[in-house]
Amino acid sequence: MVKIKDVADTAGVSTATVSRVLANKPYVSPEVKDRVLKVVRELGYRPNRVARNLRSRRSSIIGLIVSDIENPYFQQVSRAVEDAANEQRYSVILCNNDENPDKEKKYLNLIRDENLAGVILSPTRQTADKFDETAFLNVPMVVIDRRVSKFDVDNILIDNTQSAYTITTHLIEHGYQRFGALFGIGSTTGRERQKGFLQALKDHGIKPLNNLIKFTNPRENDGYNTALKLLGASAPPDAILTSNSLLAAGVLRALQESKLAVPDDVAFASFDETPWARIVNPPLTVIEQPTYQIGRTATEMLLKRIEDPTRSHRQVILKAKLIVRQSCGCKPSSD
Repeated sequence: MVKIKDVADTAGVSTATVSRVLANKPYVSPEVKDRVLKVVRELGYRPNRVARNLRSRRSSIIGLIVSDIENPYFQQVSRAVEDAANEQRYSVILCNNDENPDKEKKYLNLIRDENLAGVILSPTRQTADKFDETAFLNVPMVVIDRRVSKFDVDNILIDNTQSAYTITTHLIEHGYQRFGALFGIGSTTGRERQKGFLQALKDHGIKPLNNLIKFTNPRENDGYNTALKLLGASAPPDAILTSNSLLAAGVLRALQESKLAVPDDVAFASFDETPWARIVNPPLTVIEQPTYQIGRTATEMLLKRIEDPTRSHRQVILKAKLIVRQSCGCKPSSD
């Protein structure tokens, strides 16, 4: 293994000079810098990142912990985080907690123990509800997608309650009365979207049908199985709302297998814009979340937190957009 002393001896300089060159610090002549970099390339020297971070107390790596990497929402957020971090010469380690608090705790401890610069976190319900325990890790942090309770932390959300109210009202205004709904269990997001859904029903004098309103794991297969139960009810829904795109995919499969036409038999709308939402027949009415903006804003906030750990905490609430397409029997809006 090539060491920094090997580089210094070959280049005829001190190890301190090699360190200055690799850190791109001033006070090194162009000639010496070129000579050192040439030796680094020839010997294939790679700096010891852990040792460098311990000396400087500063890492150039951030962690990103998401709830489900299969969810297109988190894929798009991850893309934005990597883009924004790379622009500032930070690298990103991606972790997937699968809504498992034990797995999440392991990753958080790893980020602390490896002295990473900070973390962007989509927390499990257990962590969000008891966030003070996570805060004791003393790691710069930004929370996305979920609301944490009783603790100040940089937080980026959309207005889930208002967005659910908007899309439900849209369906009501087009004549639907018997609503089925699938919400993701295990997060504040699903609960907030259910709240907006129920408020829209209440404000329009529609009684919620509890047997058609379900919380379930936010996965495609769970959406499929739950939708089959709703569609098999003695009085099935005339409209269905889902709180994420994976549940939506499961519902579409159930509708297809049940040979039910959208929107003639059942109207359908969902949260999350995806590439396939535009090309299914009929195209799907959705709430489009600003996923790329969420990831980029989270990264920018985290880097500011790293630079100034004492700055005031911020909560940013971004606006989502209703995109109307034919799955609710309406004239489509301009995407």
